[in-house]
Amino acid sequence: MQVNINQRVNTLRDRLDSSPYDALIIASTQNCRYLCGLANDDANVAYLIVSTDALYLVTDYRYSQQAKAQCTGVEVIERNCDKHSLGQQFNIVLQQMQVKHVAFERDFFSFGMIEDIIAQLDNKHGKIKVTGIAGWVEQQRMIKDESEIINIKAAANIADAALAQLVSFLRPGITERDASLELEYQMQKAGSEGMSFPTILISGERTALPHGLASNKVLMPGDLITIDFGAVINGYRSDMTRAFVVGEPNKKQLAVYQTVKMAQQIGVQSVIAGILGSHPYNEAKKILDASEFAEFQGEGLGHGVGLFLHELPFLKKDCAITLQENMVITIEPGLYIPGWGGLRIEDDIRVTNTGYEMLTHAPRDLIVL
Repeated sequence: MQVNINQRVNTLRDRLDSSPYDALIIASTQNCRYLCGLANDDANVAYLIVSTDALYLVTDYRYSQQAKAQCTGVEVIERNCDKHSLGQQFNIVLQQMQVKHVAFERDFFSFGMIEDIIAQLDNKHGKIKVTGIAGWVEQQRMIKDESEIINIKAAANIADAALAQLVSFLRPGITERDASLELEYQMQKAGSEGMSFPTILISGERTALPHGLASNKVLMPGDLITIDFGAVINGYRSDMTRAFVVGEPNKKQLAVYQTVKMAQQIGVQSVIAGILGSHPYNEAKKILDASEFAEFQGEGLGHGVGLFLHELPFLKKDCAITLQENMVITIEPGLYIPGWGGLRIEDDIRVTNTGYEMLTHAPRDLIVL
């Protein structure tokens, strides 16, 4: 599927054209990839400078060849780090572009970097005005195009298949870390570029940790197991959580599972283009609030997912973003009881004008090992 980079850049240029800024400096690796195609996960090595009629990518010798091969419609500038500081290089480019007022992604520059850059920016008109902005490209990325949805679906399919392979590997006596490594091996063997995020595979009382990481703890009879993980295809991520129990579940484990499962189903079924992002949260919360475990519910219900794991919109009580067709979001209610354990069920779904499309398909039942 051909990615329409030009359309993405032109959408950003339309916003830039109606702003007080002459240019925008993009520093986020995900936003650079979205707007020019550079596949890179290292921070502070490539910067995209966008104006209404020009597009420059500033990088160094480590990435210049890759950028020239991957990026179309972009002039790649290889910075000599010994000769020019980042601010000096920006100044050269911005003077060439006759920029008087430049915006930058404030969330991706350190305070020290910005101080150094501002000190170097000047032209024949005097100091170039500098303003920090946030969320421009992230807001644009909320609605996925066809190529993005294809990549997220491919990542979700790999995660589904890897989890199916893992089930026969899980048994009492192995460690959380061994199980996590096996899952990651299966995903990469199937074509994942890496992990969507550090795999969460925890058991027993440790399942009360929403984002606990795998340890040397051994899986024991009676343990709940939480597995939260994802694959990556062309930079796009999946994100799924499933729950297991070693041996037959007890009454409390079943009650917690049934509560979370119902909240997740209600949250998913409430999704349709045109509603506020707070609506699925509120619907799922009604189930959790009515349960005996209400005090142990996690905050928020889900988030957007794409080139970055946690993207806009964030589904919580004050989310005023209207869900639109082709947003991809997670629905992931959870209960976390200190000293006992916890449970979460999470799926990736695509918002449609008639409801939703489920992208992750692994069984949602409490899987008994």
